[in-house]
Amino acid sequence: MANYKLVTYQSANGPRAGIVVDDKLFDAAALTRKAAYASMIDILNDWASAKGALKKAAGAAGKSKLKSQPVGKAKLLAPVLWPSAIYCAGANYTDHMMEMAKLQGIPPAPDPHEVGLKPWHFIKASRTVCGNKATVKLPKASNAIDWEAELGAVIGKKAKDVPLEKALDYIAGYTVANELSARDLGRRAQLPDSTPFKWDWVGQKCFDDACPIGPWIVPASDIKDPQKLGIKLWVNDVIKQDSNTSDMIFNLAEQLSHLSSRITLYPGDIILTGTPAGVGAARKEFLKAGDTTRVWVENVGELVNKMA
Repeated sequence: MANYKLVTYQSANGPRAGIVVDDKLFDAAALTRKAAYASMIDILNDWASAKGALKKAAGAAGKSKLKSQPVGKAKLLAPVLWPSAIYCAGANYTDHMMEMAKLQGIPPAPDPHEVGLKPWHFIKASRTVCGNKATVKLPKASNAIDWEAELGAVIGKKAKDVPLEKALDYIAGYTVANELSARDLGRRAQLPDSTPFKWDWVGQKCFDDACPIGPWIVPASDIKDPQKLGIKLWVNDVIKQDSNTSDMIFNLAEQLSHLSSRITLYPGDIILTGTPAGVGAARKEFLKAGDTTRVWVENVGELVNKMA
């Protein structure tokens, strides 16, 4: 059976879920003959059945008389419109933790596992997502927008109190993200460092277009091990980040299991699993209008965006 990828594309009638087979884009509801699969959320809400129906439809796509279009010519939106939550792992690559400790002039923290710490996440607003080739409008409030290459995991079934060994069973698929950060909006300058109200996570992490994601979702069954994937980011074709998901401190299973012990995860929710070393803050470089970012995750895809 053919491999496939899932997209949300802009059709004449608004956003629709699509299936990409051999660089050809088919409407998901038409190819599967299931009218209910018009949106990505509808597909993910029925993932237990949908994954088989999609695989079967993809296998028959070569003989289908349905109209298709080259995926390169389609307007791809963020794959999930709209996730009910985006959970972002903070300080979750060893090399990135070392880099940020150096920037702040503090000693590197010990391995969190050794001191009994659990995974740590913040939330990014759902409506910050934008798709592959989308233009990111840099916010006027910030002069320090930073890049962060990340592997994204898309939830495929309701998850609550999930044991570690079963965590990956709840993943429908994987995508690529650039978790943009306004580094100059993360601290409230008027307040002393000692107050817990110093930090402004919404200001730093939530602005329009702050979460480019895509270009598609690769089914989890196609990724043998999410902890063995190369991850890279370029700004204007200059490589800035070059690492591997094996360098995560808390792996994806640990993250999902921990999150589900606090809150129920729902189909379409996205876990962004952290970024490796090479962010702009460490070198005092930030994105400016006209810059192009390119994020690549091995066996998943490449996400390109232009800043304006």
